[in-house]
Amino acid sequence: MKFFQRTLRTAVLGLSLAAPLLAAAQSLPTATPERVGLSTERLQMLTDVLKADVASGKIPGAVLLVARQGKVAWFEPVGKLDPAAGTPMQRDGIFRIYSMSKPITTVAAMMLVEDGRLKLDDPVSTYLPEYASMTVGVEKPGADGKPVLETVPARRPITVQDLMRHTSGLTYGFFGPGLVKQAYNAAGLGANDPTLAEFSQRLAKLPLAYQPGTTWDYSQSTDILGRVIEVVSGQSLYAFEKARLFDPLGMKDTTYYVPEPTRQPRIAEPLPTDRSFGVGADLNDPRIVRKLESGGGGLVSTAGDYARFLQMLLNGGSLEGKRYLGPRTIALMTADHSNAGAGIVPGPLYLPGPGYGFGLGFAVRRNDGEAPYPAAGGEYNWGGAGGTYMWVDPKNEMFVVLMLQSPKYRTHYRSLTRDMIYAAVIK
Repeated sequence: MKFFQRTLRTAVLGLSLAAPLLAAAQSLPTATPERVGLSTERLQMLTDVLKADVASGKIPGAVLLVARQGKVAWFEPVGKLDPAAGTPMQRDGIFRIYSMSKPITTVAAMMLVEDGRLKLDDPVSTYLPEYASMTVGVEKPGADGKPVLETVPARRPITVQDLMRHTSGLTYGFFGPGLVKQAYNAAGLGANDPTLAEFSQRLAKLPLAYQPGTTWDYSQSTDILGRVIEVVSGQSLYAFEKARLFDPLGMKDTTYYVPEPTRQPRIAEPLPTDRSFGVGADLNDPRIVRKLESGGGGLVSTAGDYARFLQMLLNGGSLEGKRYLGPRTIALMTADHSNAGAGIVPGPLYLPGPGYGFGLGFAVRRNDGEAPYPAAGGEYNWGGAGGTYMWVDPKNEMFVVLMLQSPKYRTHYRSLTRDMIYAAVIK
């Protein structure tokens, strides 16, 4: 009897979900979970965990989207869009995706590679002359025994490939110790609302943290890649991405800022006590338009928009009859470009984590084991500091988008979501 009741509940749940998904997923095909080898009951278990965490005051709300075999099988909003206003979460909530901007910017650059206007082995200085004579910071003991920063010439130029795989020698000032990172923090790179061109010129005056091509270190490389896109295309970064990606893909809510009063009520907000990244920075307000278009961390998006982007990647570069990249280009992007055989070692903060290398814009799983959560070798992923996360698993024909605004719990929900979604894969 219990088995019958559970089976009936699963069937009813699946049927109730199918109808609203069609419109909400922005025209991506839909299916009940069981049609694509997933368990409705187990996906509901994850949704219930998220709801319980909302009820306990841990997170304000979230949107979870799961697609398999080319169809959206789960698309659930939970909790509040804006906890202060009490607005219910909705599927088209607009989230700050921060570093989930990086895969988009890298795809945009690879479109220029396929156009024959950019090459991965090009020196960045070909397009940005300010990077022609870079130096590398070296810490040495001073007269008082405390470290002082000296510089040596870079042994080789930074390449476009270095920007895409975080081996440029550039860094972020707010991750980890070191005098170069302190110099980044003191430089006021974002002061006085710079354009991307001005930001690039400011950054080029600072020493690199590592010799180019030697070390994976999370960095502002993708911001500089965005500037390369501007120079090569002759357009602003957003104008190029809008024309080549966002408009054709139907990503109508993916922008750098949200100045339109009609869209602003859909901006998802964190809890008042969970706005800080823990590095002296808080979540930005995308309602305020600034000059800088950060290809490394500036976009806002929705679960539905990002799903269309990921489905295109999972399809090998095409969606709904339009091709954006070739399948061999996608294969190159999702291969490991950070292996030790290439002379690259992990920096002090290796964010891809155990079992992962890094491709061009994504962390890439090297094999089925080693990492502390399930997925198949070849899976690729990335997340944002505000709490958003995504992954694509080609072997399981699946991708997942989690939209959440919670810097404090961002890593917790990445592994929790993976564990519970792979537990829902039944075929």
